Amino acid sequence: MINPSKVAGPRWFAVQTLSNQEAKVKRYVEKFVEVEELGEFVFEVLMPVETVTEIKNSKKIQKLRKFYPGYVFVHMCLYDETGTIQQKPWAFVRNTEGVIGFVGGDRPTPLKEDDIKRIINQVHESKGKEVPKVQFAVGEQVKITDGPFLNLTGQIDEVDPQRGRLKVSVSIFGRFTPVELEYWQVERLEE
Repeated sequence: MINPSKVAGPRWFAVQTLSNQEAKVKRYVEKFVEVEELGEFVFEVLMPVETVTEIKNSKKIQKLRKFYPGYVFVHMCLYDETGTIQQKPWAFVRNTEGVIGFVGGDRPTPLKEDDIKRIINQVHESKGKEVPKVQFAVGEQVKITDGPFLNLTGQIDEVDPQRGRLKVSVSIFGRFTPVELEYWQVERLEE
């Protein structure tokens, strides 16, 4: 049984979507919340993403990667003070094209405060940062794909994930020299 005092008022709910429909669901809910006069029930839709950088055909490409594929999080008033689902916001979100349903089925459980804080912090921490699609480890062999050391191979000596940089030892004129590179300037050597 759901405790009415724990679910009444604005709470965060997880909504499951069809594959790759998260952004469409987010846009639709945000756009039509005013048209349907649901501004007092639906406050925010969150689709947590991070910017991922990868190299394709010697070009640096940035894409958005979802932290929770197949889900969006909706900050809304779904239950009234008696613990009864309010039909208007329930039907609005539930019947949005691309939505499978609320996590929890016919009696959705709001997310715990700690969980949504963690998700929101994850989003804030990733803002303005590029994360490489490929993660590197010390000792790996890589080929340099950009810059003055193009096409040289070397071994990773240090990894700095905060700055997105690597220190790679390359052989120049028979001597190993450490070179500092960005993640996107190298690719793994296939073994």
